[in-house]
Amino acid sequence: MRILIVEDEPKTAAYVRKGLSEHAYVVDVADNGIEGLHLATSGSYDLILLDVMLPGADGWTVLEALRRQRQTPVLFLSARDAVADRVKGLELGADDYLVKPFAFSELLARIRTLLRRGAAQVEQHARVADLELDRVRRRVSRCGTRIDLTAKEYALLDYFVRHVGEVVSRTLIAEHVWDMNFDSDTNVVDVAVRRLRAKLDDPFATKLIQTIRGVGYVFEPRDPRDQAP
Repeated sequence: MRILIVEDEPKTAAYVRKGLSEHAYVVDVADNGIEGLHLATSGSYDLILLDVMLPGADGWTVLEALRRQRQTPVLFLSARDAVADRVKGLELGADDYLVKPFAFSELLARIRTLLRRGAAQVEQHARVADLELDRVRRRVSRCGTRIDLTAKEYALLDYFVRHVGEVVSRTLIAEHVWDMNFDSDTNVVDVAVRRLRAKLDDPFATKLIQTIRGVGYVFEPRDPRDQAP
C-alpha cells in the first residue's frame, strides 16, 4: 500500500512516516499544498493523509482540486478541532477527520478501516495457484505450508500478487516497495527477488516468479517442464 502524507510540520511528518513504514506501507511526504496536490494527482496512492493548514494551498483547496480528478481516500489530520471544521472537511469529500494530537494506534486503525472499505479495495485474501495470501493476518502459505517472510519480502510478494500476470519493471518495484528511485547500478531488487524465490519457489515444483530478461518480472504460475530450455 502506498500512502501520501501532506504535512508541513517536520516532526509530525517524520513520526507518521516512520510508524507507517514499520507496518510495511510505502510513504511519500509533501510539505506544502501545491506539491501535495501535484503528487496526489500524478502518482498512484491508496490513501492520502492531509493537513488543513498548509503553505502554498491549504488542505481545503487541495481536497477540492483533488476531488475534481480522483477519488483517492483522504484522511484529514488537523489541530483544528471545531465541529464546523470537521463538517467542512467531510462535506468537501474527505473520508475521515482526525484531530491532533493523536495516538498512532488510532491513526493506524483508521487507515486500515479506510483501506478496507475503499472503492478500489484489494481483497483481504488472495490466491494464486497453490499460494494463499492472508492480508489481515499477513500470512503466506503454499500447499498449506506456512512461509515466513520479512516485512520487505512480504511487501514485494504483495506487490507481485496485486499485479499477477503483468510484467513489472525493476523501476516500478523499487518505487512501490522501497520508495526509491531506481539506480541501474543497484541490484537491491534482484537480491530481494532471489531471497523471495528461495522461500516461495525453490521448495515447490510450480514456479511463480518469472524473469523477463531486460525488463523485469512477471508473477504467474509456470511448470518448469513447460519452459523453453
